Amino acid sequence: MNTAKTYLTKPVEHLDITQFNVVPLVESMGRTAYTARDLARAAEIFDRMIADPDCGIVLCLAGSLVSAGLKRVFTEMVRCRMVDAIVATGANLVDQDFFEGLGFRHYIAESALKTGVHDAELRNLNIDRIYDTLIDEEQLRVCDETVRKIADDLPPRAYSSREFLAAMGVFLDQREKAAGESAGESTGESIVLEAYRNDVPLFCPAFSDCSAGFGLVAHRAARGSSPVVSIDSAKDFDELTRLKIHLGETGLFMIGGGVPKNFAQDIVVAADTLGVEVPMHKYAVQVTVADVRDGGLSGSTLVEASSWGKVDTLYEQMVFSEATLAVPLIAGYAWHKGSWRNRAHRRLSRILENER
Repeated sequence: MNTAKTYLTKPVEHLDITQFNVVPLVESMGRTAYTARDLARAAEIFDRMIADPDCGIVLCLAGSLVSAGLKRVFTEMVRCRMVDAIVATGANLVDQDFFEGLGFRHYIAESALKTGVHDAELRNLNIDRIYDTLIDEEQLRVCDETVRKIADDLPPRAYSSREFLAAMGVFLDQREKAAGESAGESTGESIVLEAYRNDVPLFCPAFSDCSAGFGLVAHRAARGSSPVVSIDSAKDFDELTRLKIHLGETGLFMIGGGVPKNFAQDIVVAADTLGVEVPMHKYAVQVTVADVRDGGLSGSTLVEASSWGKVDTLYEQMVFSEATLAVPLIAGYAWHKGSWRNRAHRRLSRILENER
C-alpha cells in the first residue's frame, strides 16, 4: 500500500544560473530565428536595463515558478542587485517560497501522476499536485498557521502586502539565526528572506489568494470583534507608484502575466492620476505561453501596453516560451555578462519605510 513517503521522495532541485555560462549559447541563438532569436534579444534587453545606471528594475512573477525549480534564480537576482522590487502572486511568495523557507520541499512526481488518474489517492494521502510536482498538505497547513502567528504578533491595522511580507522576512531571518546558533545549520533559502535582507520590496496585490489568505482568515476569526491585521491593496498600489515617481526610469522583467504584470505596468498611469508626469517603462521583457488572440492580459503584447501609455517600444520583447526554459537562459546571460557588479544597491524598502 502506498503512503505519502512513497511519493514524496525526490525533491525538486533549484537551478543555479551561476554554474553555467550560457552567454555563448544565447548569443548564438540571436543569429537563428523564431523564439530563439526573440529570447536572445530579451536577454540583451535585460542586461541593458541592468547596465543602465538610471533604471530601476521590477521583476514580476506569476505561475508556479518556485515549485518548478526557479527559486535560486530569483534569490541570486536579489543578492546581485539585478532587481530592485518584485511583484508576485501569493502562490510564488507564500505557498511555495515561504513554505520552502520554513524548511519544506516540493517533490518530483512520477510521469504517471500527470494524467490525474491517481489524484484521488493523492488526496487521501494529503498530497497536493502541481502538474508534475507534489507538496505535502500537512506541511502547507504549517505555512498557513505560521502566517496566522505572524499576523497575531503584529499591531492590528491595515498593512500593505509589502509590509506584511517584510514581517515574514523578519520571521525567517530570526528563525535562521536561531537555527544557526543551535545546530550550525541554515533553514531553506527564500526570496522572502533575501528580499528582506537586501531591502528589496515585495508586493503581492492579491495577497489573500494563497496560504496567506487562510492564515489571515484564521487570525480574523480568532480576534472576533477585536481589531485585526488586514491587507490594503490600494496601499500596495500607492507604494509602488511612489517608487516609480522616485525612480523615474524603470524596466520590467515579467514572467507570466495576470495581476503582477498589470499592477507593475499601471503605476505609470497611476502617477499621472496623481498629477506627476513620469516616463513609460523604458525597458520591458515578458516570458509567457498565453495567447494574445483571446484579449487576455497574460498574452497581451508589450506593444499593446504602449497604446495605454505604459511601456515604451524601443526596448521591448515578448518571448513566447515556458518559463523554466526561458528564464534561466535570460537571467543566466545577464548574470554572466556581469553588468550587475557595477550596479548601485537601491534598497527601495528603506525609502518606503522612511516615508511612512
